Amino acid sequence: MFATGTPISNSMTEMYSIQRYLQYDRLQEMGMGQFDSWASRFGETTTALELAPEGTGYRARTRFAKFFNLPELMNIFKEVADIKTADQLNLPTPEVEYHNIVSEPTEFQKSMVKELSKRAEKVHSGIDPHIDNMLRITSDGRKLGLDQRILNPILPDAPGTKVNKCVANILKIWKEGDAEKLTQLVFCDIATPSGKANDDSKDAPFTNIYDDIRRKLINGGMAPEQVAFIHNANTDVQKKELFAKVRSGQVRVLIGSTSKMGAGTNCQDRLIALHDLDCPWRPRDLIQRKGRIERRGNQNPVVHVFRYVTNATFDAYLWQTVENKQKFISQIMTSKSPMRSCEDMDEATLSFAEIKALCAGDPRIKERMDLDVEVSRLKIMKADHQSNQYRLEDNVLRYFPKQIQEAQGFIAGLQADIQTLNQHPRPEEGFAGMEILGMTYTDKAEAGAALLDAMQDVTGKEPVVIGSYRGFGLSVKFTGFTHELKLKGAVAYQVELGTDVKGNLTRIDNALEKLPERLEDYETTLANLLQQQEAAKAEIGKPFQYEDDLRSKSARLAELDAELNIGGASQPQTTSS
Repeated sequence: MFATGTPISNSMTEMYSIQRYLQYDRLQEMGMGQFDSWASRFGETTTALELAPEGTGYRARTRFAKFFNLPELMNIFKEVADIKTADQLNLPTPEVEYHNIVSEPTEFQKSMVKELSKRAEKVHSGIDPHIDNMLRITSDGRKLGLDQRILNPILPDAPGTKVNKCVANILKIWKEGDAEKLTQLVFCDIATPSGKANDDSKDAPFTNIYDDIRRKLINGGMAPEQVAFIHNANTDVQKKELFAKVRSGQVRVLIGSTSKMGAGTNCQDRLIALHDLDCPWRPRDLIQRKGRIERRGNQNPVVHVFRYVTNATFDAYLWQTVENKQKFISQIMTSKSPMRSCEDMDEATLSFAEIKALCAGDPRIKERMDLDVEVSRLKIMKADHQSNQYRLEDNVLRYFPKQIQEAQGFIAGLQADIQTLNQHPRPEEGFAGMEILGMTYTDKAEAGAALLDAMQDVTGKEPVVIGSYRGFGLSVKFTGFTHELKLKGAVAYQVELGTDVKGNLTRIDNALEKLPERLEDYETTLANLLQQQEAAKAEIGKPFQYEDDLRSKSARLAELDAELNIGGASQPQTTSS
């Protein structure tokens, strides 16, 4: 048995790994035992130009980027997965209030953001990736959004940065919750502590964000033992002791990264606030962070989640990117939307065009992001509409006629068999008689015994005719475990036999007595099929409801892509070494 709160953490390819563990035989049965065969049914590759590793030109890179046939994929996955979301479980967790804290960039940050743009231009032009590359630029952009001193420790500590706003919020909540010893968590995946002894003096030089926050909290009145780092707990025993101190209120503020303080951290008893200082790449990391405070056992009815953003840096864009990733994952895992496809999310760098637009503070980048999500949603809905139209046409041309014909055939056969049954009624007293291997038996016990003897002689899986009863032919086959009897009239009826002499005859009579009930079921099925066929005919040909909206938004998105040079408008020249 597998149990997890985040089965899909970053990329849809993770589902294949889960299915390989839990549905190996099912995948083999469907011809999807290998990843390539699974990917061909549910995935699509895209090819784009990227800088070659040697930095001498560009090459085409193919990656697994899009998933489709999601309803079918989830139907298969749900054969082994019982997915329960928070709204379904309705667990007694505290209500969460979100606070987005926005800081304006300093003059140094503005200047450094422009420098990131220049670096992106050089990478785009083609330089040795060992010197600089998009991943490094993206990483530096994240650090710059957190604090300018991470990139240059000698820069001043501006009072309006998001780190200082976070410290102010922590101190305010600490004072307000002092009587109840309420606790707080601070998440930061960048600029983690080095492991050296803490220098809590006021004038200590900047080394990392963790020590900087701790120093400021102590200077603000908190006792040193009330501020702890998860990184100082190196063993499970030490972590257990640290979490116990947080639950009791001895440690009032615990600072850590998602990897060390995410899954498995149970210290929610007194937690009143959680601070997200930076934005992680993976949606699951945000879920794991929030899961530390929005958790059963928290004594507070209302808790607070603070998310800090530095304006005109990578921060806002990264938060929205992760949010969009999580929307797709949520739609996939809950199947609440009609989406048939989605983009994969396994990317950890920004494109050249995105960096250029962000560094320029271009408002069109946000418009483009919103439009991209909306156009993707509308395209998914249109694709689903078209798939539904094809399915309806196929149902009207093939499925319904075939099913209706089969139902009509069963109805005619059952009516004929009921007539045969009426012509050979079962006596109220006595036995109707049974023929077994050419001999007629009028005694019920003898007939049952003869049936068992004839049955035991059958050892193959092919049906063997052994006699007749009440106008129906009798044939028996051995399935490998049990013997099955088939009553053959206009329609064949299967009866599983046992070892009881009279019990087998009772089973046969019960099967025959249910013929009117089966006839009624097929007549109901036929009526439903005819009704569904007419409803399908009425739906065929209906246009997509949001076609005009999709057309106008797609046109605007194309305009923005052209203006922002997103999508590889320029064709770089390949150079030789």
